[in-house]
Amino acid sequence: MTESPPDIALEMPVTAAPTEAGAGGADRGGAMAGPRRPARRDGARAPGGRDRATRRPGRWGPPAPRRAAVLAPPRAPAVIGVPHHVGRAFPPAVPTPPARPPEAAGAAAPDVAVPEPLFVLEVAGDRAVRSRARVSWRRALAAGVTCFALWLVIDAPALLHSAQAAPLGARRTAAITVLRPIAAVSDALGLSHVVSGADRVIGRNNSGVLQVLGPVARRPPGRHADPPPTPVPGPGATTAVTAPDGLPPLPPPSAGSPLRVLVVGDSLGIDFGQALVNDLAATGVVHAVLDGHIDTGLSRPDYFNWPAELQGDLARYQPEAVVAFIGANDPQNFVEGGTALAYGTPAWDAAYGRRVGDFMSSVAAAGARLLWVGMPPMADPALNAKMQVLNGIDDAQAALHRGVSFFASWPVLSDPQGHFAGFLPNASGNEVEVRAPDGTHIAAPGAELLSRAAVADLDHQWGLRL
Repeated sequence: MTESPPDIALEMPVTAAPTEAGAGGADRGGAMAGPRRPARRDGARAPGGRDRATRRPGRWGPPAPRRAAVLAPPRAPAVIGVPHHVGRAFPPAVPTPPARPPEAAGAAAPDVAVPEPLFVLEVAGDRAVRSRARVSWRRALAAGVTCFALWLVIDAPALLHSAQAAPLGARRTAAITVLRPIAAVSDALGLSHVVSGADRVIGRNNSGVLQVLGPVARRPPGRHADPPPTPVPGPGATTAVTAPDGLPPLPPPSAGSPLRVLVVGDSLGIDFGQALVNDLAATGVVHAVLDGHIDTGLSRPDYFNWPAELQGDLARYQPEAVVAFIGANDPQNFVEGGTALAYGTPAWDAAYGRRVGDFMSSVAAAGARLLWVGMPPMADPALNAKMQVLNGIDDAQAALHRGVSFFASWPVLSDPQGHFAGFLPNASGNEVEVRAPDGTHIAAPGAELLSRAAVADLDHQWGLRL
């Protein structure tokens, strides 16, 4: 008789549940339970005629209860950019489920679900840092809207000021309509002082550039009287000497009695004015003050009121001479007496000429001379043509006012053909950059060229030797 090969059993520890034979772990035959064959995966019966999972109690013993499965959470990747032994992300610890008593035969124990971690701890050294905090989009949106509203209320006066400087049109009207009540609330609550205080702390001056140089004037302050009329010589009298501007020459200045000069202008006036006050103060006999404001002019007093600013400067500094460089921002539409005037029309030219004339009359009424500096050539052909129109208006108004001289900057900052020039030779004959890259503003070497030419014209017009 051929012997069948013995069954091969997997040697793996199996903990048997208590059986009818007693707590000693013996089965019905009194023998100790030995290694058991695993159940067939193909559905065949185990030796003895029945599958282990369907064995009747008492013959082979009840099946052992299944262990409760614990799902381990996935291992988080190591922290990027940190050495592997220094920082590593660990999942939160999962508590071990408590022991459960044996269940009835055939009952299956449910699996234990592992909750999803809310965040991951990055461990670096002895310190654990929480990362990947989650914020809902509603809370993020609410925080952004709150910050925007707070900024709008605090900075509303400055935004309204910028909107007023915009060209006339529907966008400007809508912006002013929206910002005006918000700016009123900001002013009423005193929030606008927060912005102005912060600007003062960081050294920002939104009102413009104010520069005072030269020896302190020792003359007693007092408002100037109108220029005295030129005396009419009698028979046998000598003719009084007059300067080219029609007034008597200014007295020679000295360190004890310096000449008081006020320089006003827009951004181009600042470029030129900074060089001019430096050159005037370097003489040691001139007390020079620069009051410049960018993006300003005579067309938009609703944005910046130059006539009012001029009256304040005349009363504060008591200048004997004024140098004005204004006009680059003026070729635009404006409102005159409730009527909108379009640039390029005869009505605009007449209204702008009146504003220039009023400016000149204010200086003359204070008993001061005025040197009106014309606009230089521009790189943009359209803007260049507009500057020529303004120069014609300014020159015509200067001829109508006594004590006012027109100084043309065009020949100083143009090429021999009278066109725009970005580079010109300086006093040493070297080519220097005289205009800024934008083709509008004046570079420092160009401002120095223009300043020296202006000082020479001051000597000529006012009978000085600076």
